[in-house]
Amino acid sequence: MALPSRPLLAGLGAACALSVGFALYAQHQWGMEPCPWCILQRILFVAVAVLSLVGAALPAGWPRRAPALGGVLLSASGMAAALWQHFVAARTNSCALTLADKIISGLGLDTRWPEVFEVRASCADAAVNLIGVPFEFWSLALFAIAGLVLLTVAVTPARRA
Repeated sequence: MALPSRPLLAGLGAACALSVGFALYAQHQWGMEPCPWCILQRILFVAVAVLSLVGAALPAGWPRRAPALGGVLLSASGMAAALWQHFVAARTNSCALTLADKIISGLGLDTRWPEVFEVRASCADAAVNLIGVPFEFWSLALFAIAGLVLLTVAVTPARRA
């Protein structure tokens, strides 16, 4: 028997918010400074968390499916950002003026909340491991899980709240 979508979405929203909290802890306590692609992934996690929590608050059916579908697209974007960070950006000396930089500056979050969204390292400098796994692969895994949960909510007929 499948879990109802409301607790799935609420749990996913909490997990995405906690991931941003952990990234901030790693930055401020362990000195793991973020690159543009790290910050872009933070923004995407916040957006997925918001859509998940909004979906959890809405009634079952299409009102809940719409934010889930948006979250699927954001999760796919997060997976692409994590892969780009690992395989392309981390191998360059500078990752300035990339798509990630343009999105961050366009949103203005780096000037409104610099302690959370300001770029503080190059992609090569931000390439660190956590328990032997590149940090961006942890992000990739959570985006993949989020995408699967959101896709399940979006395509499963509403039976229970």
